[in-house]
Amino acid sequence: MRAILTTIGADKAGIIAGVSTYLAKNQINILDVSQTIMNGYFTMMMMVEIPDEKVDFEKITTELNELGEKLGVEIKIRNEKLYQAMHQL
Repeated sequence: MRAILTTIGADKAGIIAGVSTYLAKNQINILDVSQTIMNGYFTMMMMVEIPDEKVDFEKITTELNELGEKLGVEIKIRNEKLYQAMHQL
């Protein structure tokens, strides 16, 4: 399953390391990434692939929310199919 992961917050060291470490530990592959700093705010968008369709997406969402709190950023993950459905309307 593919998903879109966004990370936004005040720029500081360790954000990319924290997010990518979590993804690696959970066997979530980064397919594409775009990141920039806008007016002191770090923004990152990733296309990721979760290898097992049976993975608990709610658990991943909760863990990423908790990680975001620790890192001082907002992390959101959404199934790619949601974006595809939005653009078909």
